[in-house]
Amino acid sequence: MATGLHATLAATGYSGAIRIVQWCVIALIFLFFLRVVRAVWVEVRPAGARQARSNPGPEDTQAMEGLPPRRGHRPLYLEVIEPPDRAGRRFGLDEELTIGRSPASSVPTAYDIYSSTRHARLFRHDGRVYVEDLGSTNGTFVNSERIVKPIKLGRGDLLQVGATVFQVTR
Repeated sequence: MATGLHATLAATGYSGAIRIVQWCVIALIFLFFLRVVRAVWVEVRPAGARQARSNPGPEDTQAMEGLPPRRGHRPLYLEVIEPPDRAGRRFGLDEELTIGRSPASSVPTAYDIYSSTRHARLFRHDGRVYVEDLGSTNGTFVNSERIVKPIKLGRGDLLQVGATVFQVTR
């Protein structure tokens, strides 16, 4: 009889511990699901307020090409931040640059399977640097927001083309 009572108490204690572990696993699954939903939302949400910073309209894009930079300003550079094995490479923003997997690009990203052959273009207008997406498959992002028209870049801005992340520096 004592053996039966001992077995019942042991079974009850283990079932309580198992129940706690089950609830912890359910909570972890729920938290993981929330993180996945948040990550998807960040990737697909509309650009919002950042779009308002871009001065040129679609009709102005053709008039922006080929203008000299303003004098008296320190030059800007595009510096690779990610991937780590390419970090530190710098490209001057004195003239028009193209970014893409094509060997003919000013900033070739042949190592990046997420960038398009001709992914983005950087150009100057009135001494300011602008970036525009060239119809890439995965989009071009400035400060984590997808761009749909030319947008002005400033020092410290982050530009993402495929899996490559650049920072505008002086």
